[in-house]
Amino acid sequence: ACDLMNQGILALVSSIGCTSAGSLQSLADAMHIPHLFIQRSTAGTPRSGCGLTRSNRNDDYTLSVRPPVYLNDVILRVVTEYAWQKFIIFYDSDYDIRGIQEFLDKVSQQGMDVALQKVENNINKMITGLFATMRIEELNRYRDTLRRAILIMNPSTAKSFLTEVVETNLVAFDCHWIIINEEINDVDVQELVRRSIGRLTIIRQTFPVPQNISQRCFRGNHRISSSLCDPKDPFSQNMEISNLYIYDTVLLLANAFHKKLEDRKWHSMASLTCIRKNSKPWQGGRSMLETIKKGGVNGLTGELEFAENGGNPNVHFEILGTNYGEDLGRGIRKLGCWNPVTGLNGSLTDRKLENNMRGVVLRVVTVLEEPFVMVSENVLGKPKKYQGFSIDVLEALATYLGFKYEIYVAPDHKYGSPQDDGSWNGLIGELIFKRADIGISALTITPERENVVDFTTRYMDYSVGVLLRKAEKTVDMFACLAPFDLSLWACIAGTVLLVGLLVYLLNWLNPPRLQMGSMTSTTLYNSMWFVYGSFVQQGGEVPYTTLATRLMMGAWWLFALIVISSYTANLAAFLTITRIENSIQSLQDLSRQTDIPYGTVLDSAVYEHVRVKGMNPFERDSMYSQMWKMINRSNGSENNVVESAAGIQKVKYGNYAFVWDAAVLEYVAINDAECSFYTVGNTVADRGYGIALQHGSPYRDVFSQRILELQQNGDMDILKHKWWPKNGQCDLYSSVDTKQKGGALDIKSFAGVFCILAAGIVLSCFIAMLETWWNKRKGSRVPSKEDDKEIDLEHLHRRVNSLCTDDDSPHKQFSTSSIDLTPLDIDTLPTRQALEQISDFRNTHITTTTFIPEQIQTLSRTLSAKAASGFSFGSVPEHRTGPFRHRAPNGGFFRSPIKTMSSIPYQPTPTLGLNIGSDPDRGTSI
Repeated sequence: ACDLMNQGILALVSSIGCTSAGSLQSLADAMHIPHLFIQRSTAGTPRSGCGLTRSNRNDDYTLSVRPPVYLNDVILRVVTEYAWQKFIIFYDSDYDIRGIQEFLDKVSQQGMDVALQKVENNINKMITGLFATMRIEELNRYRDTLRRAILIMNPSTAKSFLTEVVETNLVAFDCHWIIINEEINDVDVQELVRRSIGRLTIIRQTFPVPQNISQRCFRGNHRISSSLCDPKDPFSQNMEISNLYIYDTVLLLANAFHKKLEDRKWHSMASLTCIRKNSKPWQGGRSMLETIKKGGVNGLTGELEFAENGGNPNVHFEILGTNYGEDLGRGIRKLGCWNPVTGLNGSLTDRKLENNMRGVVLRVVTVLEEPFVMVSENVLGKPKKYQGFSIDVLEALATYLGFKYEIYVAPDHKYGSPQDDGSWNGLIGELIFKRADIGISALTITPERENVVDFTTRYMDYSVGVLLRKAEKTVDMFACLAPFDLSLWACIAGTVLLVGLLVYLLNWLNPPRLQMGSMTSTTLYNSMWFVYGSFVQQGGEVPYTTLATRLMMGAWWLFALIVISSYTANLAAFLTITRIENSIQSLQDLSRQTDIPYGTVLDSAVYEHVRVKGMNPFERDSMYSQMWKMINRSNGSENNVVESAAGIQKVKYGNYAFVWDAAVLEYVAINDAECSFYTVGNTVADRGYGIALQHGSPYRDVFSQRILELQQNGDMDILKHKWWPKNGQCDLYSSVDTKQKGGALDIKSFAGVFCILAAGIVLSCFIAMLETWWNKRKGSRVPSKEDDKEIDLEHLHRRVNSLCTDDDSPHKQFSTSSIDLTPLDIDTLPTRQALEQISDFRNTHITTTTFIPEQIQTLSRTLSAKAASGFSFGSVPEHRTGPFRHRAPNGGFFRSPIKTMSSIPYQPTPTLGLNIGSDPDRGTSI
C-alpha cells in the first residue's frame, strides 16, 4: 500500500481478510486516501464480522463494499420458523466461531439446546474416531442430535461431510440440515442435494438479475462481458462473490472519476511517502471520498451504494430447500428470501410427506402375538398373509399415506433385549441393523428401546395383567347335601337317634293307655320310625298321650321345622348360584400368595419391568419385590417361559398364573372355547403400544400425526371393538362359571337324590328277599296247627250266634284285653259269592270285632276291661275264641296284634229291635 501511495493513487481497493483490514484502515485514514474494503473469506468459508472501528469523525476514509454479515439474523429467523429446540452446529477449521456469538446468545435466551462441533480437515478420520470412542448408547444419542444440524463451512467441506455421515448411517431419512454460506453457487447446490438424505435447506446470498435478457449485460453506458452477466455461464458460476464486488467497485470508481472530470474538480494524484513521520495527507482525499459515497452503480452484485456509515446496505439471501425423502439427487426449490428491510418473504413449510410415499415399499418386521399379529393364510409357495389389531393400524396408515409394505417375522421370534456386547436381538435388532424399516406388534414403548429406535405416539394403552384358570366346577352327585356341612348332617342324624330313644324311654317309664283295637305299640323300632317320619314331615302312629312325650315331640317338631326350612332355602341358592370364589383378584393378591406359581416371558419388557422395580430399594410398593422373588426362582428358568403361547398353555393345563400384556390376555380369555380363563390386572396404563422405526426415520412424525387422527375421529375405537368386543362369549373377570338367574337345573344337581332313592330301592328289595327266606325257614319248623286260617266272616257270624244262644250265662265278663266294636261302613266288603271257603274253627281261639252297619253307628259301644255288661247281639247264644286273621274294613286281611285269649259275652238287647244276625250287609272281621 505504501508503494502504491508513493507511485500516486486516487483510491485504494483491497480484497483481503479481517486481519489485514485494520492495518489498511489505519493507513488510509492517516493518508486521507479513500479505501474501498472488500472482505474475502478463506477458501469460501462463511465470513465473520471484521469489527472495523467506525467513528463519526471526518478522518474515516474506509468504505465496506460487501454488506455486513447477516448470518446471525438469517439463521435465527429460519430456526425460529422451523421451531427447532435442539440442534448442533458444525463449522470448519477456517471459520471464526466468534462470528455467530450473537446468534448463540439469542438462542440461549430462548431456551434452545445448541451443541457445537468443529469439523476437522480429515473428515473420514473424524467419523471413524466417533465410532471407536462412543458406546452404542452414546452413538444413538449422537444420531438423535444429528437429526437437526446447521453446517457453517465451505461448499467442498460440506459435500465431503455429507457423504461421510450418509454412508456411515449417522443420519436417517427424517434428518433436517441447514447449510448457510454466501459462497454457494448452483453447481454446489445440486451436488449438496445429491449427496444428502432427509430434508436439506440451503441459505446463500443472491443478486437480482434483470428480467430482460438483452439488458443483463448493459449497466448504463457500460457493457459487461457475456461470460460474467450470463448466470448460466460456467465462468460466472465459479466466480467468487468477492470478485464480483471487485468488478462493481472498479465500475463505481470509474463513474466517480468521470464525474470529477465533468465537474472540473479533479485533484492531482497523491504522491505520498507514508514511511516518513512528517508526511502530510492528500488534500483531495475528502473530496474524492464524498464523490465515491454519493455515487452508485448497478453491476453484477446489483445496486452498489454506501450509507452514511460507510457500509453497503443492499443484500439479499435466498432460501432453497428440499422435502423429506429417500431418493438422492431429488429436486430443490426456492422456499423464500430474506433481506434486512423486509425480513423473511415466503413459507418454509414443506409439502406433506404422504405425497412422497406413493410407490414406497416398507419392510416390516413383526412378532406373532394374538390379537395384534396373527397368520391368516399360509399357502405353500405364496407369501404369508397376516391379520390382527396392529395389522389393521398399519393398513390404515398405508391407505392414507399411499405406501406398500412387506412383512416378515423376526428370526428369533423375540421383541428384543440388549445383549452382553451391547447389541440387540429380536425385532429391535432388525431395526438397528437396518434390515427393516418399521417394526410392529404388541411392542411397548420403553426408555431402553427408545434409546436405540424411534417410536410413534402410542396407539393403544398398555398395562400388566395376569391370566388364571377358572375354578373347575366338578360334578357333585350329592349337591342336595351341599346346603349343610357334613358335621351338621352327622349332628342331625345323631339327634334323630337320640330323640327316638328318649321317646321310647318316656313311653316305657309311663306307658300310655291304648285304645281298644289299637294296631300300634311303643317299641324302640316304632319310636325311631315315628321320630324320623315327623322330621321329614310324613307323620307317624306312635301314641304320645303322656305330657312328657308331648313336650318332647313339640320341641322336636319345632326343631324339624327350622331345619327343613333352612335346608329348603339354602338348597335353592346352592342349585342356582355357584358361590366358589378365587382369592386372586389383583396383582397384590397374586404377590401375597405362594400356592400358585407365576411367571412371564423371559427377557421381555414385562420381565424387565418387574426386575427393575423389584430390585429398586426405593420402590414404595413391595408388590414388585415379592413378584420378582417368584419370577426369578432358579435364575428365572423355573417359572418363566420362552414364548407367550407356552405360558397360556401352562395356565390351561397346570397350576400356573401367567403375567403378560393385559390386552393379549383379555383376547385369549374372550376367545377361549371352554371359557376356562379369567384375567386380573392394573387399571392404570403407565405405558403404551407404539410402532418402532429406525433411529432418525422420516416417517415418525407423519405416522404419529395419522395415529392421532385415527384416535380423534373414532376409527381406532372401531378397530379395538373388532378384536376386543364388549359382549364376548366368555366372562373375563369371573373366576368361575355362574348360572344365570332363573336358569333350568340339570340332572347333575339331582343325581344324588336319585342315587339315594336307588339305594333305598335296592336295600328294600334285599331285605324283602331276606324276610322271605327267613319266613320260609321259620315256617318249616312251626306245626301246621299254628298256621293262620282265613275264615268266612258270614259263616263265622252264624256259628257264633248259634253258640251264644245255648249259653246259660247271660252276662260274661270281659278279660283285661279290650275289644272295640266300632261301626264302620261295610259297603266295600266283598260279596257273599266272593268269600273264601269256610274252614273249621271249632278248636281255634278267636278275637272278634263286629262292624255295625252305618245306620246304627250311633248305637256303638266301647267295651273295655272295666265294663260291667256286654253288648247284645240279638239271639247270639254262645261264643268261641281263636287266633286268626282280621279282615280290614276295605275287605283285606291283616294279622291281629292281640295274641291273648279273650271271652266275649253276648246277650240279647230287645230294645234295639234289630235283627243283626239276619242282616246281609253286616260283616265281622276276625
